[in-house]
Amino acid sequence: MDKQIIFEDEQIRVIFLKGNSKELIFSFGDLITRAKGLSINAEKSLAKYDYNVIGIMPKQKSWFPVSSMQNMMQHVQPILDQFDTVIGYGGSMGGYAAIKYSKLLKMNRIIAFVPQYSIDPQQVDDRRYAEFFDVALHRDMQICPEDVSPESEYIIVYDPYYAEDREHYLKIKQQLASVYTLHLPFTGHDALSVLASSSLLNDFIRHPWDKNYFYQEMRRVKKNSKFYYRTVVRNLLTRHSAALGRILRSNHMQLDDQYFDASLKQMITRIMLSKRQVTEQDLQKLGIKVNLPVENTRSQLQDHYGHFLVFNIISNKIESYPLDAIQLNHKYLIPLMTKATCIVKIELNGERYLVAMNDRNVMKLVKEDDALSSDMSPIVLKKYPEFYVLSYKQQNLRSDDLGMCYFVDPPVQDEEKFKLV
Repeated sequence: MDKQIIFEDEQIRVIFLKGNSKELIFSFGDLITRAKGLSINAEKSLAKYDYNVIGIMPKQKSWFPVSSMQNMMQHVQPILDQFDTVIGYGGSMGGYAAIKYSKLLKMNRIIAFVPQYSIDPQQVDDRRYAEFFDVALHRDMQICPEDVSPESEYIIVYDPYYAEDREHYLKIKQQLASVYTLHLPFTGHDALSVLASSSLLNDFIRHPWDKNYFYQEMRRVKKNSKFYYRTVVRNLLTRHSAALGRILRSNHMQLDDQYFDASLKQMITRIMLSKRQVTEQDLQKLGIKVNLPVENTRSQLQDHYGHFLVFNIISNKIESYPLDAIQLNHKYLIPLMTKATCIVKIELNGERYLVAMNDRNVMKLVKEDDALSSDMSPIVLKKYPEFYVLSYKQQNLRSDDLGMCYFVDPPVQDEEKFKLV
């Protein structure tokens, strides 16, 4: 593979990958795919189709400063002059650069995923990247009409429901004579990861603009993307939890236990347990494994919102649920054993376990007679004249209105007070 660095300064590294295509592709890196050796953003996909590529890779989180891009031009121009078809491609910071320098680099088509208009806090409300703004590098960095060409095709892919990216899109749109827009709802800022596909990138580069065709191909890629479903579930589940039940009932899926991370598993199971009866088949479909108890002990520590504390053996967390949800899902939601001041315990399969936790907020069940590991401390139930408090070291357990429980510093507020019904 013929690759060489053709320009480099403190901010960017420019690499030429020689291919056999009639097109020249400018591929811009982003905050994650910064300069590393001779690697180029989307290199594997571009090399698969033997494209000629100039990879412009950021060495810093600096949004391709104008000075570096202008200094680059004398080294890029001899290659650029050999091509009639020039395509720009990038996501986020790279999407910004693809649009910002489209006229300078004589691009015919620009494919930009979730691009920024600017990171100058005086120009946008979005504060995700404000810490990287340097007035010495970025003065007047916003995309302007003089940066773009009315003859070029601009294709922007973004999530219209994600407010931060929508702000940038609307401001960029005002600078363009025309723009082709493709929506990728409920994916947040992860559009480029969701649509990672060699064939789709090749279509974006070579296929004539056809909105229906591109949406069809995007659906094909999404359907086979685990990342897409994880992203949508994370962004959408709390608002449309009923959809999960329909998906589980109508599909014969079988996910592996690594498909969802621990926090997402907890959110999914918490909503399922709150809204409907959960079956072992539901959990298996979602790749969630659990050791079921044979029996449970009823106990009724009630929180400030009228819900009851339990230990969720799916998420391994103390949580709070309405009584009807506990009754429906009693195999998974185990009441805490409640009496006077004591170490918090539950009973599973005829054995007692104490609930312990470490400073990373990882909870663990420990058999009553077993030794604790050095990093674990028991959670203690304290009985006061009018209420109970659960404590880990100097912190107290708080239950919020959604039933999520976490430890906070004193003093004790109403949300940390529990009563025995």
